[in-house]
Amino acid sequence: MLQILGKTQIDFIGRRKYAFILSGFLAFLGLLTVVQIFRGEANLGIDFAGGTAVQLKFDQPIRIDEARRLLEGKRFVDAELQEFTRDNKLLIRVKKLTTIQERVSERIVEAFQEGFTGNRFVIDSSTEIGPTIGEKLQKDAVVAIIVSFIGILIYIALRFELRFGIAATIATFHDVLAVLGIFYVLNKEINLLLVTALLTLAGYSLTDTVVVFDRIRENLRQRRRDSLEQVINNGINQVLSRTIVVSLTVLLSVIALFFFGGEVIHDFSLALLLGVLVGTYSSIFVASPILIFWKGHPGKLLKRG
Repeated sequence: MLQILGKTQIDFIGRRKYAFILSGFLAFLGLLTVVQIFRGEANLGIDFAGGTAVQLKFDQPIRIDEARRLLEGKRFVDAELQEFTRDNKLLIRVKKLTTIQERVSERIVEAFQEGFTGNRFVIDSSTEIGPTIGEKLQKDAVVAIIVSFIGILIYIALRFELRFGIAATIATFHDVLAVLGIFYVLNKEINLLLVTALLTLAGYSLTDTVVVFDRIRENLRQRRRDSLEQVINNGINQVLSRTIVVSLTVLLSVIALFFFGGEVIHDFSLALLLGVLVGTYSSIFVASPILIFWKGHPGKLLKRG
């Protein structure tokens, strides 16, 4: 394993109060975002808010900037455009409008028929997502995240011990809330793609936390006379180089996606980028210090076999 750091003796546990203050703020921001999502006050995508998605296939290539100007002239100011240059396809996504029973898809088709008379097209697909379906998707997304947390708790409880499972679940929940809150502050769209990114980063954060916990458990067996703070600090320092190397490796891939992946996956890669940073931080400053709440001899944190 590449060693970018030598033997470190950083007192991570001694700094846990500052970390908990930061994490508390991030968690509060995430919880506030959840409330705003259910109130409909966040920047929700059509997956959750309802809307229309129309995909058109043109005979000739179409310039996306011209298509955007055309839609803005037809009062579709917030329309999202996604271009598929290989097949001359254009995907138009429009959030729900205030006009009741408005056939948005028909208005979009009429706009392109008027604006691109020399470039014929056919309708590849047209989808209308009503508010009821959007609310169901919101609930399904919440259920998916809750089920994943329960799975994390059960896995870590069986892999280590229930106390470790609780710490890992809290840390993973913290990571999801932190990224969600940052997206809300940046006014980024919250949609099913973001939910996918959140579940992905939950898996990454869990993997990183398991590595740290594994070393802590090994030290608990070998250093029963040391204080719990010393044991946890030693465990974190021993895997610190590995944690940084793995995180940097993942970050290189995610940064490449962020800058060169295109507009379609820009927010997805941003969520992963934030998730890697927050997940690495939480495995060191959140998950491990939570174990300190079980005070006393290290043997109390480890089942005797």
